[in-house]
Parts: sequence; structure tokens; C-alpha cells
Amino acid sequence: MKNMLRSKHLTCLACSLTLNLLFIINMYVGGEWRLSWSTRAAVEAETVAATYCSGHGRAYLDGLVAVGNNKPVCSCNACFTGPDCSHFIPHCAAVADSGNPLFLEPFWMQHLASSALVVVGWHQMGYTYEDSTYVSKELEKLVRRVHATVGNAVTGNRFIIFGAGSTQVLNAAVFALSPENTSSPARVVSSVPYYTLNKEQTEYFSTEKFEFEGDAHTWRNRSDTSSMNVIEFVTSPNNPDGQLNKAILHGPNVKTIYDRAYYWPHFTPIPAPADEDVMVFTLSKLTGHAGTRLGWAVIKDETVFKRMMAHMRLNSMGISKDAQLRAFRLLKAVLEEGTEIFDFAYQTMKSRWDTLARTISMSSRFSLQENNPQYCTFYSKIRQLSPAYGWLKCEREEDKDCYAVLEAANIIGRRANQYGAEGRYVRLSLVKTEDDFDILIQRLNELISKEDGAKTFED
Repeated sequence: MKNMLRSKHLTCLACSLTLNLLFIINMYVGGEWRLSWSTRAAVEAETVAATYCSGHGRAYLDGLVAVGNNKPVCSCNACFTGPDCSHFIPHCAAVADSGNPLFLEPFWMQHLASSALVVVGWHQMGYTYEDSTYVSKELEKLVRRVHATVGNAVTGNRFIIFGAGSTQVLNAAVFALSPENTSSPARVVSSVPYYTLNKEQTEYFSTEKFEFEGDAHTWRNRSDTSSMNVIEFVTSPNNPDGQLNKAILHGPNVKTIYDRAYYWPHFTPIPAPADEDVMVFTLSKLTGHAGTRLGWAVIKDETVFKRMMAHMRLNSMGISKDAQLRAFRLLKAVLEEGTEIFDFAYQTMKSRWDTLARTISMSSRFSLQENNPQYCTFYSKIRQLSPAYGWLKCEREEDKDCYAVLEAANIIGRRANQYGAEGRYVRLSLVKTEDDFDILIQRLNELISKEDGAKTFED
């Protein structure tokens, strides 16, 4: 009986090995692997990617499909329409409001294979990873490697926490740095012009623990600052004007959150690795994938780290594993390509800034923020900023509402009051598609050409 069972076991084992061998042979023929279960997903992805949209739009796997034939429909860039996005809409407004970093889209179109993902339906279905945490350890390793490669942040002996974009991480940091037991809430401040969400998010989540108090400069010489709990946001490079800001306030009860979202070589020189107590970064400004919603903080103090982790756990039970997987794939591609993405992004942003600056230089009515060169350790040379935004100022006394001046010329920027600044300023986005940027420059040229005594490129 035992011999019979053993014989059946060996026969089943032989069958299993034979089937596996045949499966492998079937997949690996002619010196290359054949696709099996991933074939359908690959065909769908390739079909959508190959959809012709005339260079002024894109089709998406989860985008619209045509009624009847179920084929993907082009999603057109602003000012373009038609089945293949080839028709330009005359007199279309230049919308330079959003910070959508679509300027990096052409780079990823050139690196389809290294950035693509095919995922099985049962991939990481649980809440946590095998170590009972919400964060992929391999993703954390890649983040540290990218910072080491760029030289923009010290991560050795530091803690890293992830969130749904830098937005969630910034809010978690405010909670973590606020006093636990006090009758007086922490005063949250930021230097004007400050990042819009510093104010909006703090006010929205305001509790007995913290409240927004406005411009950090107004607190510089206050005698009662030393007795109060203060949290200062420092956005460096700054949004909206690209300046490498530093903390205004100092003292035993002052905590600082450095928002380093734009501290990458394509937007600014990297004078030295950032080494602050709390530093916040985001995938959107590194690779352009704003929709993935993944940000992280590099933290020195373990207590702050644990308090941020507790907030994240209660707030959202961790972050999407799908977002972490995509970030993992993208950061691997970034490292595999060496400096290629930074070179592409820097040249694009530098070209756009130079074009904008040259255009505004023809005007006596408008001006841009100063752009002082600095030494960049990443490129080993002195270079100027190549900021994400133009901080445009209306110079005429009567142009108190600069947003309205541009709006009348078919240019939509972002109002300065969202940054705590006076109405003479408007933020213009330089990070959208090439179409968006070209239309912006066209509308600015039309506006400036109407000035009395306006200069020309020849002048």
C-alpha cells in the first residue's frame, strides 16, 4: 500500500514537473519570453498609447471611449479640439493657473518600457506589508538613493514617512509639532508670499491645538514670541516666487517645517543638501506624477516621526499600495537613467523661464521676480533658478488688480491674495504642457505689443 501511494505521489510529481517544464518552454521560445496572462493588459496599454492625438492630447486606459466601437477617445490639451485634437480654438484663453507638472510628459513618452507597470489582480490586497507596516521598505530605500544621487537632502539616520502627496504630510507635521497639553494653540505662520495651502489647510483643520496667524515677518520682533508655541512653514524654493527661503523665527518654542517640494535641479540650484528637522518632498515635482498622490517627509526626531505616523494611521490607515508601487517603478527608472530626467527637466524649465523673461523685458508695464544665480553642487557650476512659476508684478500705479489686467487680455493666472500678497502680483504657471506655455507667451506678446513705446525683440 505504501509503495502504491509512493508510486502515485512520484507520478503526480513527475506530471507537475512536466507541465511546469512545458509551460516554461511555451513561454520561452526563440530566445525570448512570450507573454501569458499579461498579454491582454499589454495589448490594451499599447493600443491606448498608440492612439493618434496629433501631439495636442492623449488617450488614457481609464479615459473616455467612443460609443459603438469602444475605442479610446483623445483627451485634448487646452485650446485644442476635434477627434484627434488637431483643431486649434482661436482666441482661446491662456490658462496659467494650475501647477500640473505636465512639462515632464514628453520625457516619460520617451521612456515607456522603463516606467510601465503590469500588475496582477491579487497584488498586495491587504492593509499592510509583510512587516505589518503601511510603507514599502523597498520604496523607502529608493527615496534615500534618489536624495543621495541628487545631493538635495540628508537622509542618513533620519526617519521617512509617506502620505497622500505633500499636502497630507504637511498637515501631519503641523499636528505632530503642536503642543499636546496646553491651553494656548500653536501659532502657524509663513512668510508672504506663502504657499496657498499653508493658510487654507491650517484654517480648515484648525483645532484647539493650532491656528493660522499669517505672515511670519510680523512676529519677528514681538516680545511675547518666546512664551508662545510657534510653527513656521518655510517653502524653499518658494511657491509662488521660487526663492530659496530660510526661517524667519527662532527660539526654544519655535518649530519649523521646510517644504522642499521644488528643491530639485530642474527648478533651482542645489547649494547643499538640506538638513532641517522636518523636510517635506513630493513625487509630483520630481517625476511630474501629481495624480499618483505620494509625498514624504525626512525627519530627525523619533518622537515627531511617531506622532506623524499616529496621525497618518488615524487619518487614512496608510497610503495606497498602488501609489507606492507606481512610485517604486518610476524612481527605479529615474535611477537607471542617471541624470537624464534632471537634464531634460532643467533644459525645459530653463528655456521656458528665459522665454518668459525675454518677453516681459519688452514691457515697461510688467516685471518678474529677481533670479539670482548660485552655485549648484548637482551640476558643479553657477546657474540661475529655473522656477516653476513667474511671479508677475503690474508696475503701473493704476493697475492695482493685476489679475484683472491679465484676465482682460485672455490670460488666467492665480490671484496674489491667495498667497497673502497685494493685488499687484499674479502667479503664472510654467509647468503645464508645451501648448499651454506657447499660448501664454502668445497672449503676453499680444498684450505687451499694445503698450505705448513697447520694445521689440530687435530692440
